[in-house]
Amino acid sequence: MSLSPFHLAMPVYDLKSTRRFYGEVFGLEEGRSSDHWVDFNFYGHQLVIHEHPKTPSQESAHTNPVDGHDVPVPHFGIVLGWEEWETLAERLKSFGTEFVIEPYIRFKGQVGEQATMFLLDPCGNALEFKAFKDMSQLFAK
Repeated sequence: MSLSPFHLAMPVYDLKSTRRFYGEVFGLEEGRSSDHWVDFNFYGHQLVIHEHPKTPSQESAHTNPVDGHDVPVPHFGIVLGWEEWETLAERLKSFGTEFVIEPYIRFKGQVGEQATMFLLDPCGNALEFKAFKDMSQLFAK
């Protein structure tokens, strides 16, 4: 399956700390930037952080229950390979990342078994990183 890169522009009210977070903690390559926005290579996709006043979802995230956890809404993220997900989880832990939902295996032994973790960037934007044991089950019911 060939995927086209997505482009996501998102608001951040603290450009400096969020730039450090995506660049240093995640190790993402920085692209173009200005005094008010920064491009990052987000696993082959274009993530742009834009300076913007705090949004209501950054003030207090809404959650929905999933698999016994309160999942923040809205959120975005990426589906990684299993080993890449494990490496990222260890990297985030080594930086002392505070997780909204600690890395764990969801739907273990069921259709759609996946590794997942949720965290917030410095401006309260929720991120989910996941990996599937069997990538063909990405859209399985």
